[in-house]
Amino acid sequence: MIPYTDLRRKWRTLPAKSGDREAYITHYLQSKGTESSRYFIKQAFEYLGEMGVEPKEIRKIRQIAWDVPFAPPVRPLFNFIDLFCGIGGFRMAFQTLGGRCVFSSDIDLYAKKTYEFNFGEVPFGDICDVDEKNVPNHDILLAGFPCQAFSIAGRRAGFEDVRGILFFEVARIIKEKKPKAVVLENVKGLLSHNKGKTIETILKTLRNELDYFVPEPQVLNARNFGLAQNRERVFIVGFHKSTGVNEFEYPNPWKEEVVFSDIREEMEVSTKYYLSTSYLQSLREHKARHVDKGNGFGFQIIPNDGVANAVVVGGMGRERNLIVDTRLTDFTPKTNIKGEVNREGIRKMTPREWARLQGFPDKFQIAVSDAQAYKQLGNSVAVNAVKAVGKSVVDRLGL
Repeated sequence: MIPYTDLRRKWRTLPAKSGDREAYITHYLQSKGTESSRYFIKQAFEYLGEMGVEPKEIRKIRQIAWDVPFAPPVRPLFNFIDLFCGIGGFRMAFQTLGGRCVFSSDIDLYAKKTYEFNFGEVPFGDICDVDEKNVPNHDILLAGFPCQAFSIAGRRAGFEDVRGILFFEVARIIKEKKPKAVVLENVKGLLSHNKGKTIETILKTLRNELDYFVPEPQVLNARNFGLAQNRERVFIVGFHKSTGVNEFEYPNPWKEEVVFSDIREEMEVSTKYYLSTSYLQSLREHKARHVDKGNGFGFQIIPNDGVANAVVVGGMGRERNLIVDTRLTDFTPKTNIKGEVNREGIRKMTPREWARLQGFPDKFQIAVSDAQAYKQLGNSVAVNAVKAVGKSVVDRLGL
């Protein structure tokens, strides 16, 4: 048995000749011995050969020890693909339900690094460059695609005319592979985006052109599924008509109530997360200006028995999720700051706390800078909410 990290170490010392080289190799290694491997084996062996690795060295590997935090299941109940995969929130949810990921894709290089570190698979790049015929067959398609205006959707003649509008990149894969089910997630604003024309086009495409039963989309809040975060997102679920599924109920809220103190760091954290007196003063002045105008903008301190605001990309996501933590004993600044570290105990949440707010277990490795971690976690799906929807889908399919 060969540890995956040993293989990774070996090929990363050799010259790369393809942007998707590691994607082909890792997808092949994870699919080795299954029907899905045929989609990757030719390119994987070609790239390995160019790097001086003999194909027979790979062929003779009988078993790989997936020494990563979240190894692929040995006996999966179903297969899925993970589009716009980010750091793997969808995969985390569906893998715990017994699924095996057979294809992943994302354009963000740093997110791909986090994904590979945790799952042992490097996602393919830009979905616009993915040939739908080269995507393995799968039971469920997962995608948290970006929201875009479909201004040309009404006059299009086919999928070819809307290349680059990212929902239709997903749609062409659905058209080609016809998975049993699709699960899509997006911001709540999708429902009103472009005066409602965007969601209307999505539903019409899924229902009329791709032949899926699609119940009305539903907005779910992460706080109703065991997470201490007020995060509303819209879910769209579809079942191919060949499955015979013609009714579906979204999951009911869990009974579990979670507040911030349940996920707070157990130990004292670094001073780098504590606000400087100068920064804190500027936040207070900014908020006061908006209060005078009758606006509700500005920083917010989350009480220990409270629920966080949605974690989002950018400074606002952190500033609206400040907390008071008086356990700090060393006030020496770790970074260059104006003023001193505040003595009120006001700090940002740490990346680990954000990961917990999104439902990632503590063994999930955040192997990037704090700036990238906040960005990746803010862009991620809430794992628990996805898992709840996923269980309803899997149960409905009888997988």
